[in-house]
Formats: sequence, C-alpha cells, structure tokens
Amino acid sequence: MYFPNLDPTTFYDNDDYALANYVSDPPSDELIHSIETELGYKLPAAYIALMKIQNGGMPRNNCFPIPNAPANSYVAITNILGIGREKTYSLCGELGSQFMIDEWGYPDTGVYICDCPSGGHDMVMLDYSNCGPEGEPEVVHIDQEFDYRKTFLAQDFASFVNGLVPEETFQT
Repeated sequence: MYFPNLDPTTFYDNDDYALANYVSDPPSDELIHSIETELGYKLPAAYIALMKIQNGGMPRNNCFPIPNAPANSYVAITNILGIGREKTYSLCGELGSQFMIDEWGYPDTGVYICDCPSGGHDMVMLDYSNCGPEGEPEVVHIDQEFDYRKTFLAQDFASFVNGLVPEETFQT
C-alpha cells in the first residue's frame, strides 16, 4: 500500500552490524503508543508499516535526491531508526532522536529517523513544524554544520522511502 515496489527481502542490508545495532523485533501497538507518548509525536502510518516489516536497519538504497537542487545533489543515510528503546540506534535508544536534540542541539520540531554518514553532523527528520504533533510530517534534512539548516526532501515518509536510490546513481 505505502511501498508498492519495496521488496522486504532486499530493502535492508542485514549484515551482523546492522542486526546488532539497528534491527529490533516488530513493534507492538503498545510499544508504538509508548514511544509516541515519550517523543510527543504521532508516528506516520507509513513509518509504522515499514517498521512492522522490519523494525529498523540499513537500507541498500541509501540516497535521496534533493528536490529542486543541482544535478547529483542528494542526502545519504546510513540507517532508518526502529521503533524502540533497546537498540542504540532506535527512536528512543541511547543515540536516538531525543539524544540528538539534548546533546547535539538539533531543533526540537520532530523525530529524527535517519543518521547520515557524517557521524552526527546531519540527520533526516520527520518535521512536524507545519502539521502539529498529530499531523502528517514532512521529511527534511537538518545540517548541523550549517546552523541546523533545514532542507525539504519529501512530503511524507512513504514518498521518502519510495524515492531512495542506490549511491551508484550519483557516481559519474
């Protein structure tokens, strides 16, 4: 429904590192509600649907072309954070969304869902600035190195996931 071309057997790169640090059991409805309460935001239905297929991980297609930018402009991600607390890289894990707000000073206007290869200097976020905590958030890139500059990526999470492409797309 949300991801018509997603093959769950090939979407993620499930190596040992990814399984140990990112992938959790599928979230229960109780866990989802608990995480939403802790974060203060209702998670998009498409995000929850993807996490029920696999709860977090490292996508093989890990680049998103930046709309209305020069050719070969893209944001690379290393992972999509799962719904949970037990994995270091989960929404409420040790290095999850609230950690990025509290420790790195990222804007508190949404939920940080993807790390980037910069090691914390930029992130991808579900941005609730325009819709409120119960609405359908946009997906944006936040660049800490440029005064937390926000760059629009996609109108919703499903569009973001469906727009991910392999890094080779941008190699010349």
